[in-house]
Amino acid sequence: MGTSPRSVRVEDASLWLPDVRAGETVSLSGTVYTARDAAHKKITALMDAGLPLPFPLEGAFVYYAGPTPAPEGRVCGSFGPTTSGRMDGFAPALYRRGLKGTIGKGGRSREVVDAIRETGGCYLIAVGGAGAFYASKIVKYEEIAFPELGCESVKRLEFRDFPLTVAVDACGNDLFKAMNRD
Repeated sequence: MGTSPRSVRVEDASLWLPDVRAGETVSLSGTVYTARDAAHKKITALMDAGLPLPFPLEGAFVYYAGPTPAPEGRVCGSFGPTTSGRMDGFAPALYRRGLKGTIGKGGRSREVVDAIRETGGCYLIAVGGAGAFYASKIVKYEEIAFPELGCESVKRLEFRDFPLTVAVDACGNDLFKAMNRD
């Protein structure tokens, strides 16, 4: 029988990140932002121009996802993860500017894993195809930037007990690399 996931809060990341390891499950609560490819491009352009960002990167977590429309009476529609590798060209710079974690699905490039290890961050994975379940773990939803991007706009979410697996830990241990060893 497996162990229960460790309950962790985004706000306390500096306390729990040094201790979690790749392969461990966590139940994440707190404020998380969304950003996908197009939003990452805009955020990077703002960083390069020295302009204000739509949310503070220091200590932040970003969920690579975009929701479907919310059914009546719900906070949001289905809200599953997207493939993280599409953000790999942007992620190292964001980690080096204070981002603590990203959430998505699939493996990450060596450059991203190195940035995570250098900054003491993490990469968490969600199960693809479970968007309706994940929507039930989002208790607050607000679009905060780039409304022209539609479902890919930047949103501020409040997670409550959002179950995730640590794929890359603060030491640079990579669950995907470990699974591919002979």
